[in-house]
Amino acid sequence: MDSGAWEIIHIPDKPTYPPEHQPTLKVYASVINPKFANTIVRQLCKIAPLEDLRHVKRVRRKILPDHVEPQLTVILCLAPEHNDHLNDMPPDVQKLVGPYELSPFITQVCKYAAVSKEEWEEQCKIWPTSFHPPTYNIDGISGFSEEDTQSICMFMKVAINLAVSSHKPLVNAAVIVDPSVRRIIASETEQVYTSSAPCGMTTTETIPFNGTGGSNHCQSIDRVINDSSEICLNGVLEKLNGSSSAVACLNPWQWSLQPHDADKFSQWHPLRHASIVAIESSAARDRYWFPNSSESFAVDRSQPSNADSPAKKQKTSSNNPDVRNDSREAALRDPSMEKPYLCTGYDIFLLWEPCSMCAMALVHQRIKRIFYAFPNPTAGGLGSVHRLQGEKSLNHHYAVFRVLLPGHAHNAPEIKV
Repeated sequence: MDSGAWEIIHIPDKPTYPPEHQPTLKVYASVINPKFANTIVRQLCKIAPLEDLRHVKRVRRKILPDHVEPQLTVILCLAPEHNDHLNDMPPDVQKLVGPYELSPFITQVCKYAAVSKEEWEEQCKIWPTSFHPPTYNIDGISGFSEEDTQSICMFMKVAINLAVSSHKPLVNAAVIVDPSVRRIIASETEQVYTSSAPCGMTTTETIPFNGTGGSNHCQSIDRVINDSSEICLNGVLEKLNGSSSAVACLNPWQWSLQPHDADKFSQWHPLRHASIVAIESSAARDRYWFPNSSESFAVDRSQPSNADSPAKKQKTSSNNPDVRNDSREAALRDPSMEKPYLCTGYDIFLLWEPCSMCAMALVHQRIKRIFYAFPNPTAGGLGSVHRLQGEKSLNHHYAVFRVLLPGHAHNAPEIKV
């Protein structure tokens, strides 16, 4: 990578491994008579279902030289990892051995589903599996255009500047963005300790990058984007070389060791991580712009956000969803203009990978994409320790990306607490 370039890396739902070195599990298997195949498989699905290995095909079909019929081998059940005794099979499975003339043996199958065709091809050399390419369409999974890359880097610079502009010590920063209009919805730093108060850089306003007018705050952001990127990167590296003990997502329990000022405790709380504060700021913005919104809504997933307004949730009774006015007065006058449904369709930019608490809060807010600059090796919820974006039981999933800063800035030093 060019030392002066930014790089955006997709963090997949599951850990990635070299195709030829994928994790495996031991299973009991046996060659079976083809005429009993259906009966055996039905019984095995009842007594020994492979719930966590749905990507693995239960039956392997192999063509042998000088044989008219293919050889069928079936997975009987999981085998103990540290024991190769065939007597360890469950009693219900052992009951099938005699009637169907099974000859159990231990083999291996791949533990995780393939995330690429190359992985799938290597897996099938061990035991056949299924490969299902991603069906969801989230911008960036297959790469970004030059324009999108510049926009992402631009917003990451805002998050960096927000973090390094706050009082010492270094804290995390979060910037929520409506990507459809490239507009900042909320930008905040964490508020766990009173010492991490920002220097006038937080806002609940909507900040248009392409808007006109004399907004002082907008102008300061323009300076960050155009003139101060090198200063920002140097500043964050300088702070990274110091202590990171005040970064709440890195040290979720560090607050308990800090003295608290009772007079200020109502504003500074152990759960007020950067993502949480930004979410609260976004909600405050919605309440300001849409104070009288009280009807029921249905999320509109069929159309992208309007060109001049954030991603909308549409009133179920509205016949005119395409409202392009973008002012509080217009929102108050026009009942068809409705506030966004939480943070549906928005992006969030963070200096540090969020912890599990923040990552789950972003699930509830329906964030579309998460970008962070530095991993969180102690409590990361999106790749470093846990991988919440791959949890199938959740009813919402976002795409996660890491933004590598120019030069050697992405090589974050060892965390010092």
